[in-house]
Amino acid sequence: MANIGKPMPGKVLVQPQAAEQKTASGIIIPDSAKEKPQRGIIVAVGNPKKDEPIEVKVGDSVLYGKYSGTELKINEQDYLIMNQTDILLIVE
Repeated sequence: MANIGKPMPGKVLVQPQAAEQKTASGIIIPDSAKEKPQRGIIVAVGNPKKDEPIEVKVGDSVLYGKYSGTELKINEQDYLIMNQTDILLIVE
């Protein structure tokens, strides 16, 4: 991966995972009905804020709110930049 920069303090850069292509029973989901992804991988982390330590690290798989973050396109790849506090869960 090319160097994409470092987020500002308290911010993280997330690469969203692709939306599901079909249901568990095998029904293909059309693009118009796909849910916005709410799971991704941390690809860059800013420095901690004075009163907020950074709880995530590069490579963590995370769940975040449906409307969290700002969409970015860097080197033809989609990312979300968001506050660390928008992350709901680190998936283990």
